[in-house]
Order: sequence, then C-alpha cells, then structure tokens
Amino acid sequence: MLEIIHPQIIKGHEVVQDDWAVLRLEEGEAAETVTVREGKVIVPLTVWLAQRETLSARPEIGVWIAPAEQPELLKGDLDKFAVVAIDFPKFTDGRGYSIAYNLRMRLAYKGELRAIGDVLRDQLFAMHRVGFDAYATRQDRSIHDAVKGLTVFSEVYQASVDVNVPLFRRHHREVRTEGGDVGYGI
Repeated sequence: MLEIIHPQIIKGHEVVQDDWAVLRLEEGEAAETVTVREGKVIVPLTVWLAQRETLSARPEIGVWIAPAEQPELLKGDLDKFAVVAIDFPKFTDGRGYSIAYNLRMRLAYKGELRAIGDVLRDQLFAMHRVGFDAYATRQDRSIHDAVKGLTVFSEVYQASVDVNVPLFRRHHREVRTEGGDVGYGI
C-alpha cells in the first residue's frame, strides 16, 4: 500500500497545507482487503465500492476517480465525501475534465473537487472552468508558480461551470436600428 501525501495544495487561489493522504493500491493489493488507515484519506473508487459499509461510517473520507471510471457510481453517496478527487495519470489525458463537469452539473456535487496526479500550471485555468476548486500539483514543479495558472485569462468566451452565460450574452453593445435610432442590445 502506497500513500502519497502532498504537503501543500492549491485551494481556491491560495497555497495551503494539505492534511489528506491519497491511497493508491500497489500491484497485487485488492480493493476488498486493503486496510484504510485512520484520518483523512482519499481512497480509490474501487476501494469505496468494495468497502462502502465500513467506510461510510467515517466522517473524514474522500474518494478519487480514475479516468476510465464513471462518476455516476457515486450518485447516492456524494454527500458522504468531504473531497472528491479526479486522477490525471498523464497531463495529456483529458477525461478528468468531463468527469469534473458531470460531477458539478449533472450530479450536483457541491464539495471540494480536487485534481490529483500529473497536474501542471497550464491546466489549472481549464480545470477551474469545469468545476475544480483544489489542485495537488506535481511535486517536481513550484506550486507557487502553478497558482498563477488560475489567472492567465481575464475573460472567458464560453459558458461552463464557473460562468454559466457566454460572453456575447454578458456584453452589452450599441445597436443601430434601420431607422437610425441607437439602442443597446446584448
């Protein structure tokens, strides 16, 4: 059993201490029999599904979802989690963005949504747009530099989780009618 603890994460737009451990199964470990230590632990979805009865009694438990897993499997359980994390095994794997969007928009998850794994500065702005509010960035990169990735753009065009109206609907402009009158449109 390997537990990875990030000493710091980005929450919102701030670098803060992280007191959660992420449980990752080693080869040969079974989700049904792995021991989940006490304290704040984010367990794989497979462990949650295998040990739901035992783990649901714990007040400080989180779950992480792999890219090929379906967040709908947590539909009735989402209110039990202080944190739901989505794993990005490679920064080029974009399936986690869809999982995050679905958790926020279709399953109405309101708790902390954390990106874990191969998380880089260049991804943070797009991750925030689909609902992430916490980021465990790669350990070999500066987390203080990464937080700047959340503010690389001052305006967004498309609607998403963070802004639900596209720019053309938010921007008022002067409109001339056929008769030459000036009005304001959206």
